[in-house]
Amino acid sequence: MSPEPPSPVPLRASDADREAVVAELQEAAADGRIDLDELGARLEVALAARTHAELAPLTADLLPVLPPAPPLLLKGGMAGAVCAGGWRVPEQIRAYGGMGGVRIDFTRVECRLRVVEIEVDGQAGGVEIVVPDGWVVETEQVAPGLAGLRDRTAAGRLPGSPLIRLTGTCGMGGVTVRNPKRGERRKLLRERR
Repeated sequence: MSPEPPSPVPLRASDADREAVVAELQEAAADGRIDLDELGARLEVALAARTHAELAPLTADLLPVLPPAPPLLLKGGMAGAVCAGGWRVPEQIRAYGGMGGVRIDFTRVECRLRVVEIEVDGQAGGVEIVVPDGWVVETEQVAPGLAGLRDRTAAGRLPGSPLIRLTGTCGMGGVTVRNPKRGERRKLLRERR
């Protein structure tokens, strides 16, 4: 009989994590999604929370209902295509690498969707997807094609972060999923100050 695997260690919540949950709860109360008594009770738990697991249930039922956005279509063509900066994330994205490739950067977006579906076709130029730390990317439904899929994201999903579900094929150019590189992280930190 093999020994049981160790249970995962709960991720500790930072002050910034607690403040983000508090802000979301206050917004929900202002919108009338929770009343003041419930706000008070949830704020008390949020401020005392030590882990992400304690914070997650406080906002799990509060995601606003947004009108569906049309699918975003990105075609790399000869010159390539980049979707970056502060853009509204739709529920569905279709990315075709073409010759120049496609890059989708989620590091500066505010995404309140639970799931974002991305259909990829790496073609010759490939598709690169950059996600913030704490976002999880499902890659099981992507056919490897000739170049294959490279998943360079860190494990572990943060509460309230979306799940990126990839489908499609890597083609000749491949598909890469990654977190920001060191230089990109420094630039993001400077922008947030």
